[in-house]
Amino acid sequence: MPKGGFAGRRLRRNGAGWARILALFTSMGSNREQDEAFMGIALEEAHAAAREGEVPVGAVLVKDGLMLARDHNRSIALKDPTAHAEILVLRKGGEVLRNYRLVGTVLYVTAEPCPMCAAAMVHGRVARLVFGTLEPKLGAVESRFRLLDQGVMNHRIVVEKEVREEECAEVLKAFFASRRRKERT
Repeated sequence: MPKGGFAGRRLRRNGAGWARILALFTSMGSNREQDEAFMGIALEEAHAAAREGEVPVGAVLVKDGLMLARDHNRSIALKDPTAHAEILVLRKGGEVLRNYRLVGTVLYVTAEPCPMCAAAMVHGRVARLVFGTLEPKLGAVESRFRLLDQGVMNHRIVVEKEVREEECAEVLKAFFASRRRKERT
C-alpha cells in the first residue's frame, strides 16, 4: 500500500483507507459478463488483424461501460513498430477524453501486453487491464516480466487475466501455424 505522498495524506484526512478504496474499485469493475462482451469485441479486432497479415491481437478501451476505442495490431500496415493494438486504443482514448491521463478506463486485450504497452498503460493511468491469454515470449504482466506488480511502476493497475482465454489463444496459434505452413512451401 502506498505510504505518504499527497494522495495518501488526503485519503487519511478524509478517513478512507487505501485497502477500502482498492476493494471498492475492484468490486466495481469485475463484472465477468461485461468483461467477456468487451473481450468479444477485442477478438473481432484480432481476427481483423489476422486477415490483414498482422499478429492477431485486438484491444478495446472502455470507460464507465462505454467503448472509447477499438483497434488491432497494425505495425505492418502503418510501418510503425509501436502500432500495437493497445497503443492505438490508448492514443484514440486520449483523443476522445482530450487528456493523456486515461483515469478510470479499462483496457481489454486478447493477449498479455508487452513491456512497451504495459509502460504506456501505466503512464496513461489505466485503471484496469483485462487480458485473454498469456504471452510467454514477451508478456510483461505475468509471463516474462512483472512490470505491473506492486512497487515496480509508479501506478497500480488492477489486472484480470484469462478472460475467454481459449479463444484468444486459438487466434494466435492458428495465425502462427498458418505462417509456418507458408514458410515451408
